[in-house]
Amino acid sequence: MGGGRGGPRRGSDLRYMLELDLEEAVFGVEKSIEVPTLIECETCTGTGSADGKTATCNTCRGHGRVRMQNGIFSVQQTCPHCGGSGKTIANPCRDCRGEGRVHDERTLSVRIPAGVDNGDRIRLTGQGEAGPPGTVPGDLYVEVRVREHEVFQREGDDLHCEVPIRYGQAALGAELKIPTLGGEASITVPAETQSGKLFRLRGKGVKSVRSGRTGDLICRVVVETPVRLTRTQRELLEQFEATFEGADAAAHSPRNSSWLDNVKQFWDRVTS
Repeated sequence: MGGGRGGPRRGSDLRYMLELDLEEAVFGVEKSIEVPTLIECETCTGTGSADGKTATCNTCRGHGRVRMQNGIFSVQQTCPHCGGSGKTIANPCRDCRGEGRVHDERTLSVRIPAGVDNGDRIRLTGQGEAGPPGTVPGDLYVEVRVREHEVFQREGDDLHCEVPIRYGQAALGAELKIPTLGGEASITVPAETQSGKLFRLRGKGVKSVRSGRTGDLICRVVVETPVRLTRTQRELLEQFEATFEGADAAAHSPRNSSWLDNVKQFWDRVTS
């Protein structure tokens, strides 16, 4: 990004990748970051000259740009001798070697607004690299990266989570405590709930940094098969399973019966 026509360029823009926890992205946070950059040399106050004296560039005659002939085309470009400043330095500063800038690492405080998401950028005007003498510095763009969360996944302004339940709870119904980013909530799982059923908690998601709308928390219940059964538990399950034998078994497992019917029709077509 350059300055006005014929003038020197401004300082380069910088990009900084900032990793945040989900909670920090949702509620906002203030972070201190260390940014390696080029800053104005204090010794020569950015002039690049040890004695403060400069001379008009003989190549571009102070214009900062030169015209180059390429066949029938004539093109203007930044002067390669003075870098677009139009000035040259006879006695360069020892600390910056005539550049007017030195390498440094700055600590900046960045306020992250609530609701930011992966890829969002925050622009800090004038916090980029210092430019050539007499120009303004570039900008710093802080790009957000949100770490994976152990419970929630974010999609837009909505949050998603999986809730494991026992099949006894799924069959009989249950009241479950659900974690949210703002505290604890509860959902009522009705009797005969199937694995994969979604429950939506309105307004328990993320407040958008742009629209101000608050998303929802969507919980997906997953019926979990019990493990490490005791002898008593196994015997009870065997007795329970035996009750499904007979003509009315399909009434208790409609999806399984429908699936078996589809499989039978498929095999009948294949073998006919």
